[in-house]
Amino acid sequence: MATLGNPKNTIEILNKYKFVFQKKFGQNFLIDTHVLDKIINSSHITKEDFVLEIGPGIGTMTQYLAEAARKVIAVEIDKMLIPILQDTLSTYDNISIINNDILALNINELVEKENAGKPIKVVANLPYYITTPIIMGLFESHVPIDSITIMVQKEVADRMQAGPGSKNYGALSLAVQYYAEPYIVANVPPNCFMPRPNVGSAVIRLSRYQYPPVQVENEKLMFQLIRASFNQRRKTLINAINNDPNIPYSKEILSSTLEMMNLSVNIRGEALLLSQFAELSNRLSQLQGLYL
Repeated sequence: MATLGNPKNTIEILNKYKFVFQKKFGQNFLIDTHVLDKIINSSHITKEDFVLEIGPGIGTMTQYLAEAARKVIAVEIDKMLIPILQDTLSTYDNISIINNDILALNINELVEKENAGKPIKVVANLPYYITTPIIMGLFESHVPIDSITIMVQKEVADRMQAGPGSKNYGALSLAVQYYAEPYIVANVPPNCFMPRPNVGSAVIRLSRYQYPPVQVENEKLMFQLIRASFNQRRKTLINAINNDPNIPYSKEILSSTLEMMNLSVNIRGEALLLSQFAELSNRLSQLQGLYL
């Protein structure tokens, strides 16, 4: 039975091992059982599922995952936490602990070995500073994923599900929404963690699309256009793209392409839908036959 998840038990474990929080790893351990239940329930984990947990900490959520899933692999970067995990998870026979940086791990190889290449579910309480690289790394490397259910900074969760015209809308919004359907499960205040972070958090579930919602001939080019548009978001789309040396289209080509799409030549990237970025990318590729 899961015994962690409340302040008393967490403090006992930390004191037992004289654990010192590492600021460089952005460590904030969850100490609210209601939030833990929401994470497990919203991730729809069953006894058939293989779960990858990123950043298990002292094993609080790992215990819950192990009781719900068939198999859990927990990847922890902090070697000081490994003896603690071996202690707190000792009664579970369906957990494997890996001491590594998730960004350095070949997850496709891991999934092929441990789950015969079938889709997995990812659950994590991610350090705020590394949220985007981890999520985009999972998507862009085409790891077979059913869903990603994660605790992130509230502002980041808002950005993931934002639409055109809002201040939170940006490259992350478009990238996430190309690969998955985002849904904010719950907002989580700072007092649910130890130590308390300075900002609020949110649990968000990203349900992976079987097929992207838009047809794109050249994903790389589309994301180049998106990044360029939001790197200088106050500039017009044409000027922002034209300022990127890696995108070789002239202002004249960009202007004529926008006109063919019935869009103003003065439009900004923040006004475009994902489908319009896809269309822009496809038209530019077809126009010059250029695949970057």
